Amino acid sequence: MLLKTLRNMALAAVAVTAMSLPALAAEAPQGGSVAAVENTKGPVRIAFLSFQNNPFWTPVTEGAKAANDYLSKFDATVDFVDLGDELSAEAVVAGIEGALAKKYDGIVVVPIFDGTARIINEATDEGVPVFNIVAEGATESRRLAFIGQDATSAGKQIGEFIAEKMDGKGKLGVITGYFGATQHTQRMSGALDYLKASFPDIQIVGPFENKDKAESAYSLVQDMMTANPDLSMVYMTAGGPFGAAKAVKDLNLTGKVGVVGFDHTPDNMQYLKSGEMVGLLDQAPYQQALDSSVMLYNYIVAGQEPPAKVIPVTGKLLTPDDAK
Repeated sequence: MLLKTLRNMALAAVAVTAMSLPALAAEAPQGGSVAAVENTKGPVRIAFLSFQNNPFWTPVTEGAKAANDYLSKFDATVDFVDLGDELSAEAVVAGIEGALAKKYDGIVVVPIFDGTARIINEATDEGVPVFNIVAEGATESRRLAFIGQDATSAGKQIGEFIAEKMDGKGKLGVITGYFGATQHTQRMSGALDYLKASFPDIQIVGPFENKDKAESAYSLVQDMMTANPDLSMVYMTAGGPFGAAKAVKDLNLTGKVGVVGFDHTPDNMQYLKSGEMVGLLDQAPYQQALDSSVMLYNYIVAGQEPPAKVIPVTGKLLTPDDAK
């Protein structure tokens, strides 16, 4: 009888202990690397501010939606806010001001331009943490953290690839997205500074601006080829590389002129498979969107800091051989 009583008391003690322990950590969502912690704060609302001007933003949008689906199990929502199809500091500022007016608990944003640090600092001062992703301006802000690719290093990586493909000589056309976008400028400078210092026989044609639009890249490549029929490669620093690749295909220059750019989007990959694109460097936009949202949630509900103030993303450079 005494043994039975002791056994029952032990089982009861185990049950009480189990109830007093925190819930087991959740698993990270598919496509992400960060698991959510238990929410003891109540409903949480996160504003996810992003643009929609070319296919690059599709996986960003999908990552935000995946974060919403995942975090809904933790009494949290991630609301995607479309900043439009024209990238500008003004659009970012207006988006953050709108999120503050609607009393969101946190903000994920692609600031990309100088002129955005002030509003990010204002949000931080109001107790609303801001997580920057993909690209931010050169002016330092008090954002919670930034996840993204080192644009200068990525540009140099592309520059090294270009030098090898061009055998260190010839004409290289350069098309950037926005002249005022820090990330685009750093990608361009990373490649061109390397080429100018190490391969002076590579002549630069441009740079030109396509505002991330494929149709503009298409026209620019046609114009460049008319003025420079000996052009051998085109470097696209931002959105719309498939427009440049289509121009190469329509001009029957596949195998003679190659396009190098960023992002493994379906529009780009089709031209990598057919050979007009000769190199594509990824920056994991889906995971950036998903992980940043979960890390921001963890900070809001548990004060859990991101692993670093700058979380680097290393992209993979694919060639046509990889796409076969």
